[in-house]
Amino acid sequence: MKLVIVESPAKAKTIQKYLGSGYDVVASMGHVYDLPKSKLGVDVDNDFKPQYVPIKGKEELIESLEKKAKKADEVILATDPDREGEAISWHLAHLLGLPTDAKNRVTFNEITKSGIQKGISEPRTIDQHLVDAQQARRVLDRLVGYKISPFLWRKVRTGLSAGRVQSVAVRLIVDREQEIQAFKPQEYWSIDAKLSAKGSRKIFPAKLHGRDGKKLTIKNEEQAQAILAAVKDAPFSVAKVKKSVRKRSPAPPFTTSTLQQEASRRLGFQARRTMKAAQELYEGVEIAGQGAIGLITYMRTDSLRISDDAWREANACITARFGEGYLPPARREYKSRRGAQDAHEAIRPSTPGLHPDEVKGSLTGDQYKLYKLIWERFIASQMADAKIETVSADIDAAGYTFRASGFTVLFDGFTALYEEAKDDKEEDGGALPPLQQGDPLKVKEITPAQHFTQPPPRYTEATLIKALEENGIGRPSTYAPTITTILSRNYVEREGKALKPTALGEVTTTLMKDLFKDIVDVDFTANMENELDEVESGKMDWEDTIADFYGGFKKSLEEAESKMDGTRVKIPDEATDEVCELCGKPMVIKLGRYGKFLACSGYPECKNTRRIVKETGGKCPVCGKRMLLKKSKRGRVYYGCEDNPKCPFMTWDEPMSETCPKCGRTLFKKRGRAGRIYCAGEGCGYERSLHE
Repeated sequence: MKLVIVESPAKAKTIQKYLGSGYDVVASMGHVYDLPKSKLGVDVDNDFKPQYVPIKGKEELIESLEKKAKKADEVILATDPDREGEAISWHLAHLLGLPTDAKNRVTFNEITKSGIQKGISEPRTIDQHLVDAQQARRVLDRLVGYKISPFLWRKVRTGLSAGRVQSVAVRLIVDREQEIQAFKPQEYWSIDAKLSAKGSRKIFPAKLHGRDGKKLTIKNEEQAQAILAAVKDAPFSVAKVKKSVRKRSPAPPFTTSTLQQEASRRLGFQARRTMKAAQELYEGVEIAGQGAIGLITYMRTDSLRISDDAWREANACITARFGEGYLPPARREYKSRRGAQDAHEAIRPSTPGLHPDEVKGSLTGDQYKLYKLIWERFIASQMADAKIETVSADIDAAGYTFRASGFTVLFDGFTALYEEAKDDKEEDGGALPPLQQGDPLKVKEITPAQHFTQPPPRYTEATLIKALEENGIGRPSTYAPTITTILSRNYVEREGKALKPTALGEVTTTLMKDLFKDIVDVDFTANMENELDEVESGKMDWEDTIADFYGGFKKSLEEAESKMDGTRVKIPDEATDEVCELCGKPMVIKLGRYGKFLACSGYPECKNTRRIVKETGGKCPVCGKRMLLKKSKRGRVYYGCEDNPKCPFMTWDEPMSETCPKCGRTLFKKRGRAGRIYCAGEGCGYERSLHE
């Protein structure tokens, strides 16, 4: 009997199905060894040697693995195909007394029959460079976290943490907030005309563009009114028409970061939710009539490469569903960004011919949505360009130039299946009526509008992940846990989809920029990532890399302790309009161990505190009291009656300000593809589609 050790039970179950009775596939449940939680666990005076210990709570599991290994004819280490997986296999080899130079390490890029057979047939030795890269990151993160965090406890607040990637992520969010606060809006105006051509009933828009061949900026109302007066009774005519055909190419298949970004924009998934569903799809899902199948390739990658087999399967799928005309003239090759790790393919369906609708009944909602997104993106990435005819018309009126633009789709190409979502929505223009140079135009309406320049937007999860990747901060596997950490530590909070720094995040970042500038410096952190990649490729020694970092870091720590001796930083309270019901003084928002709460500004004389209540504007359909926004232990938003526990009414659906036309009670909004607006009042039954 051969013993195969993977990381998760779900993955073990799927692989067991393909390997059969000659194998016993078991799960290590992730890491078995790690640095101790109670102390630094790194010998800084002895080449930064890590002091690994068995993870608490895994004693029985470790004992079981040891017993199984002794009985097995052969032990095969089949943990995930990345540096964390390599380190787990290395620890397992030491735990089970296996020679580290033995060819007992296999990897699976996809959990399918062919993927398992390929992996099993190509055993190799443990890649020590990958192990060293993981050790270097682990030791580096431990030094930063365990050396700076106690300093922050003493100088700011107990329970704080610092991290090599998280501190830079918070800094990006804080810096953006400071940009927003410092932003001074500038006034400008636009003038829009609605026009129609002779012989056409179609009304089309045109925007004032310039004058005498130069682009024009209207700074105030006085200038706008002067232009309006000049063109009000002037004839409008077509000065120039420009037509062109342009091609639009599809987006490449997903990497980890682009999957997280697109799932955020298109599905509203947080990065953690995306990675959970992706992990399940990779490890294997029970499909009716087929058993457990891994539906996607490995989900932690920054490569855009795909295999020859995947390309051929995609072509067959495109031909069957859309016809040969939707194939590009040559195979598409996508270039990965500089520094990308090319060990794995891009994220794609492991069986491209398996349409999402064929497996929908066997998947959870999140699994189906994500599989559909991955499938459509991959298939579209191998399809033909879309061809679009664009038309731009310059329109003259009293020396001023208005511009109208439109387009017509000549061939939909890949857009027949999928188009990438955008953070900034672009306005779509339809087709213009037939226009020729010299054609007179009829003016239906001319409208001036005042505008003000806008500050840069706050980061969302999608744009933060994009910024981290573009700046070379962290790696694909770190984005989701980083965002989870900075939110759970109350450095950052959500405001809708936006990420906004808390007072704690701003104070801590200011302190870090002053005392540990390298740790929160984007360029320094990116360079550190590059050095860690050099360790992975075998070009640098991991102990030397840590030693180079630690010299300057230790000096910064000593200087910080000296500079802040006897000093403690106060986190400013957030003012509110609420008044203390006990003493009449203003209530302020404070940040405690478990989040924000209201407290009397008269503390310590008045110690009144209370929970922060977020009203929804809706009323409970059972008792008529206020409906409040609440959060579950896992952070999921729900809505409950303020009179809980007397009134137990709760719902996941959002209360609306709109009332029921039948009974006058609050309406609720259920989102999703089958979204609806409905009344929860007993015996009412009113509802309508959300998409009407």
